[in-house]
Amino acid sequence: MKIIKYFISIFLIFILGISAVSCEDYLDKAPESDISDKDAFGNFVSFQGFIEEMYNCIMDPDKGGAWNRCLFADETLGPSPYPFDQGNYWSNETYFFGQSVNTTDGNSRTKRVWEYAWYAIRKANLALAKIEEEGLFEGTEEEKNHLKGQALFFRGWFYFEVCRFWGGMPYIDRMLDPNEDLFTADFKRLNFKETALKMASDFRAAADLLPDHWDLSGPGQATKGHNKGRINKFFALGYLGKVYLYAASPMINEEATGNNAYDPELCAKAASAFGELLQLADRTGIYKMQTWATWTDCFWRWNYERPGGTECIMMPTIYDRSRVRWSTLGAMTPSSIGMNSGSSADVPTHNYIKNYAMANGLPVTDPESRYDPNDPWTGREPRFYKDILKDGDQIWQTAGVDQFAQLYNGGRHRNGINPASVTGYYYLRYAPLGKDFTASKANNLQAYKPYLRLADIYLMYAEAANFSSGGGPSAKASNYSMTALDALNVVRNRAQLPDLAEKYYADKDIFFEEIVRERAVELAFEGQRFDDLRRWNRNYDSRYLDKTALDFDRGTDGKPINIRERVVIRRAVEKKHNWLPIQVKYTTQYEGFTQNPGW
Repeated sequence: MKIIKYFISIFLIFILGISAVSCEDYLDKAPESDISDKDAFGNFVSFQGFIEEMYNCIMDPDKGGAWNRCLFADETLGPSPYPFDQGNYWSNETYFFGQSVNTTDGNSRTKRVWEYAWYAIRKANLALAKIEEEGLFEGTEEEKNHLKGQALFFRGWFYFEVCRFWGGMPYIDRMLDPNEDLFTADFKRLNFKETALKMASDFRAAADLLPDHWDLSGPGQATKGHNKGRINKFFALGYLGKVYLYAASPMINEEATGNNAYDPELCAKAASAFGELLQLADRTGIYKMQTWATWTDCFWRWNYERPGGTECIMMPTIYDRSRVRWSTLGAMTPSSIGMNSGSSADVPTHNYIKNYAMANGLPVTDPESRYDPNDPWTGREPRFYKDILKDGDQIWQTAGVDQFAQLYNGGRHRNGINPASVTGYYYLRYAPLGKDFTASKANNLQAYKPYLRLADIYLMYAEAANFSSGGGPSAKASNYSMTALDALNVVRNRAQLPDLAEKYYADKDIFFEEIVRERAVELAFEGQRFDDLRRWNRNYDSRYLDKTALDFDRGTDGKPINIRERVVIRRAVEKKHNWLPIQVKYTTQYEGFTQNPGW
């Protein structure tokens, strides 16, 4: 945030300085009419101040309201059914739309996907026009490349944000005239695949222009040490691979071609983009996987320290550090320990927790895994214990009735407080409950959902290589030495699990099921699951519909007894729910901007 404020402040100094005219002059004309294009776009510092607004359009996923739901698949439940679980995709959810754009208020609660994305796309197009305007920008070629690369990235990225929820869109790549006729091919909705290829073109161009890291570039020296969130080559390559993989995925390919299967050619392009990124990471060391001991640095840090570590490539913009205490923690911890207003308790579902393997690396469904359904929490893989708070675990340091979780039938954190956990669990990924947790430490906690991190890149690389032409677990990108299986094992090994058992990579389809499960665990509660299930054409698959709780009593030895899995709600999902409906006020503006199928 320091770097963003630096450039915005410089930009505002230009505006304020130019606006400081006499009272008589002010009454004659508005101050902003004195701001010339040369003032705003004539040099690197002022132009970068213009670019900064796009950083302030990035949504912080779980802080869009006092708190907002941002996990729309089978991961979590609240005290009352989510609108999406009931098939109501018209619901705003304080995440998608419904706010006027304000990029200077420093308030995460005013940010939404729809309005801010379109605003940022317009700014990106304006920046790209001005950077090429004859005689306007005066600076080095490197400075120009930094500015242009960011604008290209943001245009592609904000289109991706819109399209991953609402499907393909008209791809506007120029400044529009207010008097333009909307009944032209430029404004007709494209399908997702067509739009994704245009995003890919922008990401490719951005990757070719941007530095590996701003700390290593000339323009980045003025803010050296504060460039962690600055858009660089890794951002562009990561999303280049991601849009190719999404476009290649069964749901998107079926929409474009009628074929409910992967597009092997686009998978190969995705694998190549990821391979280029991983090769760059290996060579430079700029991004690398966190150690297991520091894995949680990807998600949270104490003492107002920014999380992300060495692994996270893109994180949300931090608007107000105090919102973690009142938004993230408030919605994921027992209300009785004073972390929220008592209005919500977002908790993991038992069906989702089944994705976590055993310590021997085998899934709980494998007869050789040694999973005991009557003792379901013993011998699980290490991520289970860092992610999931279960009955009997310590909640916080303070002695009293809330010090240890009572999640059994009739227990305080199950039935004795309102709201309590409706499933028998809490989750820890962004709310590090435990023996070190105190209310005072919570005030200084920083916790954010990553948009893109290296573990995700490895898993997407494995998926893309697996479904490329001639693919499979032993396949690799043309520009990288790792096989799909190698990449999956990088993520497993970091989590202290052995290499994948041979029987789970006998062919590409068996191997893919382990990719599905590994993504569910490694990327749990990060907002990836909803996109994954839809692009795989599995959102309405019966395996992912039931959201369940675990009902049990506590035995004299502290172990659960009388265990029963109970369906809390069956998600109301059908094929039309692949895309969210577009608000009617937009689809009725002109004929070419059509509503999504089924809505």
